[in-house]
Formats: sequence, C-alpha cells, structure tokens
Amino acid sequence: MEAESVSVWPRMEPFLLGALQVAPSSKLSLHYLRKMAGYVRSRDGCFPTIGWPMWRHIACGKLQLPEEHAWLYFETFDILLGHEPGDRLERAESLSQCTNKTELDQQRNKLSVDTLQFLLFLYIQQLNRVSLRTSLIGEEWPNHRTRSPSPSDREAKTSSQNKNWDDQAHLSFLHLHLCELLELLVEPGQLSASGQALRDCQISLEAVRSLGLLLEGSVTHGRVVQPIHRLLTKASLQTQSGFCSVTRSFSLRQLLSCLQQNLSLNPFGITACLRSGKKLAWAQQVEGAMKRAKIARNTHMAPAGSKMVLMSQVFKQTLAKTSDKLNGANIKIHRCSNAFIYLLSPLRSVSVDKCRDSTLVLGPVETSVHIHSCQNVRVVCVAGRVAIGASSGVTIHALTPTRPLLLPGNSDITLGPFHTFYPSLEDHMASVGLAVVPNVWDQPLLLGTEGIVNTSQLNANATSSPDPACFRLLPPDQFNALVVPFAMEGDTCEVPGGLPPLYQTAVEEKHKRIHNWQKTVMEARLNKDQKRQFQELVEIKFHAWLLETGHRQELDSLSDAMPSLRASNGPLATDTTRNNDSKHMRNGQAGGQSTMAC
Repeated sequence: MEAESVSVWPRMEPFLLGALQVAPSSKLSLHYLRKMAGYVRSRDGCFPTIGWPMWRHIACGKLQLPEEHAWLYFETFDILLGHEPGDRLERAESLSQCTNKTELDQQRNKLSVDTLQFLLFLYIQQLNRVSLRTSLIGEEWPNHRTRSPSPSDREAKTSSQNKNWDDQAHLSFLHLHLCELLELLVEPGQLSASGQALRDCQISLEAVRSLGLLLEGSVTHGRVVQPIHRLLTKASLQTQSGFCSVTRSFSLRQLLSCLQQNLSLNPFGITACLRSGKKLAWAQQVEGAMKRAKIARNTHMAPAGSKMVLMSQVFKQTLAKTSDKLNGANIKIHRCSNAFIYLLSPLRSVSVDKCRDSTLVLGPVETSVHIHSCQNVRVVCVAGRVAIGASSGVTIHALTPTRPLLLPGNSDITLGPFHTFYPSLEDHMASVGLAVVPNVWDQPLLLGTEGIVNTSQLNANATSSPDPACFRLLPPDQFNALVVPFAMEGDTCEVPGGLPPLYQTAVEEKHKRIHNWQKTVMEARLNKDQKRQFQELVEIKFHAWLLETGHRQELDSLSDAMPSLRASNGPLATDTTRNNDSKHMRNGQAGGQSTMAC
C-alpha cells in the first residue's frame, strides 16, 4: 500500500472542548512546558500518569499558578477524556458527600490522567493565544505550510468565527507546531539543554500512542478511522514513518516528515459538514425576510467524537427535536434571533454563537455549553460545564457539577437554578453520567488572561479580565418555573433535585397568591354579565403583558404548527415542516411565526 493513500488529520474534540476560549497563561508557553516535560520524567509519581497532587505541586509550586486555575485545567482535561456514565455518577455521589475542602481534596486526589496527553493538552491552549500580527492585519501572515483557502474554506471560516470550531485553524496549528509537540514527547536524555531534539533522536511507540489525543487517520480507500499509532505501524508505512519494530520506536525526523506530508483537513470537520453534510433548508414564513434558516449535519456518517449538527439563522421560529440523530452530537447554534430552540436529547457539547433574543432549552450536555457573543439569550441546561464570553443580557438556568466559567467581555449575566423538566430528562441525564449533585450553578469562576479574578476586587477597567460585577444571581422574587410544552413519554415529573429553598419558597408564595386570587373571584359572586366583562378585562391585561414581555411570540410559535414529541426517537419536527393538532391554545394566527423542522 502506497504512503500517498494515507490521510492523517486533527481530531476535532481536543480543540473544540479542550482549548479554553481565552488567551492562555504565559506559564503555559513552550519554555515552561519543556521544563515540565523533563521534570515529570524524572520524578516518581508523575509518569506515565500524573495525579492531581503532583500537578498541583508543579502548577502552584513551579509555575506559580493559583490552585483554582490549576484545577480548571485538570478538570477540563478530565471532562474532555470522557468516562463511562456509571463511573461519573459514582464520582458525583462521592463528591456530593464532601462537607469541607479536606474531603474535597481527598476525592480530587484520586484522579489521574495520562502525563504525555496532559502535556499536549496544555500546549494546545496556545490555540487562542492573541497574536500581534493577527490583531494588526486581521489574519495570520502567510507561510509556506498553509495554503490559500478555497471558497468553501472561507465559508467555513465565516461560519465558525472562533478557532475552537475552525478546523482550518486546527490544521494550521498542527502544521506550525507539530515539531514542538513531538519534542514534548521525547525522553529528556535525547534533548539539548534548551529542550530541543538532538539529531536522530527516537520517540517511543507509547509516546506516539499519546499523540492520538490530537491526531487520527485512515487508509483513504478504506476510510476506517484508526488511532495514529496503529496507522503509522502498518507494514506499508513503517519505512516512511521511521518505525523500528525491534526498538518499538520512531525516528523523530522521519515521523515529523511523514505526518507533515500526510496531514490534511479533518474529513468530519465543519468544512466537510458544510460542503457535503446533509443540508435541510427551511422555508421561511417571515414577512420581508431574505435569509433562510439552514441546518447541516454529519451524524449519518461521522464516528463518535466527530458528530456535529450546525444550525444557523433560525429567525422568529421554533425549532424542536428529540432524536437519535442528536445523541452524542456536538451542536453549533449560530446567528439565530427571536427563536425558540428545544433540543431534548443527550448531547455531547453545545456552542451558542452570535445569537440574539432567543431561548434555548437543551437536553443533558455531557461536556460543555459555551455561549459567545450573544445578547438577550436565555439558556436552560444540565451540563458538565457552562462557559460564557463576550455576551450581554444572558440568563443561564443551569444544573452543573462545575463552576460556571465567565470569560472576558461579559455584562449583565444572570445565573439562575435549573427550573424545568421533560419526561425523559432523568434517563437522558443517566446516559451521559450527570447527576443532580453536586450542583454549583451559583458559584461562578471568572477567568481572564491573567488568571482567576477575585470577585471581591472590583476592577471594571481591566480589559483582559472579566469584570467581577458582570453577573448576578437571579433574585427569587423574579423566578418562575419553565414548562417544556411538549407531550413525551417518560417518568420524570418534576425538576431533578428540586429547587433551592429560596426559589422553592418563592414559587410557593406565587401559588398561594394565585389561590387567594381564585378564592376572591369565587367569593365575589359575580353574575353572568359581570363574569363575561371580568374575563374580557383579564384577557386584555394578559395579552398586553404577553406583548410587553415578548411571550406572545413564543406562544404563537408553539401553536397548531407544533407536533407532539414522541418518546422513542420521535421528533418534535421531522425532515419536513408538518402541521398537527396541538395541546396548546392561542387566539388568532401566528404573526409571521413558523415551526421549523430538523
């Protein structure tokens, strides 16, 4: 088999889920990571796996990172790796029983990760490093390793906008930094004093196995995705990759050349999905609208970890779905406005980018929900992590075991407790390993380029760090529960874990006021004409309130165009828009609203 028939590409998830969307600490530069690579190889308990105690020692004692910042990297890598749902639930139960920091540290001390993969993970934090030449001219300077983008490449670039989703940026990053990444995997004895690889040095098969965090590939004709170490040790590739079966190692020089020659764009990335994924254009019903809502997905052909669904430009519509097509997929919701989106399936990750005046209700998200450059958006989710950056007027109702991450550029962020349910929610939570405890939705972590921001120190003039005054906790007197307005099968009949006491009390007080109001009306003993007049007055006031708050649009879009949910993979909306009977009532026709299919 010829070497030219082999393709190697960057894996999507390490960049999408692993690279924090903020410029990295200067302590994660190549200089310090080279020192760390030598240190972990020479200390007991650091190699081939490294636990939280040793990483904390290195990060806090050697790199001078705050402990919270060090834990953020370790926790993010642990979320990225993924664990069996049962293991995650057991760990959640153990964490929920911790009553102080000592007990919490004891649980954290049980965690360990692959040392070399963790080094690579720390290195790719440079993906979002601010480049002076980029900030001056808008694009990286051209170099001989990067080609000019094709029209479809530019379309993908425009759609993704951030490097975590941009597979062109992933490819460029590896082209530029592959040599340095490989040098981090070389044993210290084969490196110069400055940490650079000596001539003809070797890299072990086990080290290349760790490189599988970032790379995978296939034999082009077979298209079966294989780990990078397995691909490079095939008999037909051993000469090109420099693999010696006797020493079970690679020549670094030949390995670098082989990877550079065969490195290509991810065939399951956003570019390929936009170009050849299943696209569904939705007919617009909005008066005067020129845009068309679009969706593209590769879930029919992508392997686990590369499944994605892209939604763009949903405008004044309700999009709702529960389906195996969504299970385990990475979702990108882009440039939607005045929309109501319900994705009630277990998801891998969700990115909400440049959306306005919209509500999103999500099924359990295994890894992270990231909200970026959004305005007046409400997101309701159970998620492994919630992160918000460069957004304003955003309200998050979350159930999450990790502290919400507030990145630079936020203003007027509101954090509230998770406040809804749908019948299959708890089954979906169990399938991705998310439990009701611990739940730290109200303990945000503010992260800037200089590290963790102390919320007790207001610094509104800082440009590289989030303003500690940028968020608030939702006042209980402004709290209302959310009802998911679809019929489904399942056993969940209340908010998992219940509401926090203050919010539960607020709900009970409102129910009490409603009861007292109903009692007052009954005791008024109105005659027939008075009841009719009273009902008309209440309806007028109610509809005025709906218009003032914007809830009228939401009710209109959930009218008779919305089919009911079915529990077993049944969609709220199928591949074509359908009209069905609805259990929801409204007066009049939807003013330019439509329910869209996916």
